Amino acid sequence: MKRIILVGLLAGAAMLVANFVLNDIVNAILPSLQTEYQNTAVFRPWSDPRMSLYFLYPFFIGLALALVWERTEGIYLPWSRFAFLAWLTISVPGMLITYASFQVSRWMILGWLLTGLVDLLLASWIYHKMLKR
Repeated sequence: MKRIILVGLLAGAAMLVANFVLNDIVNAILPSLQTEYQNTAVFRPWSDPRMSLYFLYPFFIGLALALVWERTEGIYLPWSRFAFLAWLTISVPGMLITYASFQVSRWMILGWLLTGLVDLLLASWIYHKMLKR
C-alpha cells in the first residue's frame, strides 16, 4: 500500500507540473482564454484560499488511479488504453456537464479535455513503469 501511495503522489506531482506547462501552451495558442479565466463571475480569484484545492486535485486523481491500476493490472490493459478509458469516464463527462452548466467557451473545454488526456497518459505511464508486479 505504501508503494501505491508513493507512486500515486508522484503521478499527482507530474500531472500538476504538466497542467502548468500545458495551460501556458494552450493560453499562448488561444490568448482569449486568459480573459475567461479572469471572469470572477465564473472563477474564484487566486487570492481566495479555496483555490489552493486546485493544487490538490491532481494528487487525489493520482492516488485514486494508482489504486485502480493496482487492482486492475491483472487484466493486462496497456497503459495507454487505461489512460484513454480513464479519460472517457472522468474527463469527458465532467467537461460535458461543465460546458452545459457554466458560461465557458468550447475552446476552454477542449483545452481542459486535451490537458486531461495528457495528464492521464502521463500518470498511466508512471503506473506502468513503477507498479509492475
